[in-house]
Amino acid sequence: MKLLLPQILQADIEAAARAAFPAECCGLMEGVWEDAVAHVLALHPAPNLAARPDRFEIDPAAHFAALRAARDAGHALIGCYHSHPNGAAEPSAHDLAGAGEDGFIWLIAALAGEGPVTCRAFVYRDGGFSGIGWATGADLVTSSLKLRN
Repeated sequence: MKLLLPQILQADIEAAARAAFPAECCGLMEGVWEDAVAHVLALHPAPNLAARPDRFEIDPAAHFAALRAARDAGHALIGCYHSHPNGAAEPSAHDLAGAGEDGFIWLIAALAGEGPVTCRAFVYRDGGFSGIGWATGADLVTSSLKLRN
């Protein structure tokens, strides 16, 4: 399994992580599957409703709006992203407790203050997370993609 993320969308996630610091940013990734490759086509930033700065909770209204937008475009919500301020680009115990959809991708952007943002991608499957390969590109071609059922 692999994740393809356009550079501009990676830059948007990194900017959101910096803007939310020291709290977590969060959002959903819209895209399509082509075999075992997930292509991210759009991001849906969401308000973080979590009471603690080291947690994230996607606003349900934003989640439903993203679902409608993806469906209207013939796409799906293939994953979520969030930041780990002053943490590692690894799923936390809280991430594992909040996960539940097999095949859902989690992109985690870790940063410490003004330092660089480190992004890693994981897939939730069979009650746990596994790291997956991912790539960015300035012009990822999406014209031949089909939606996985």
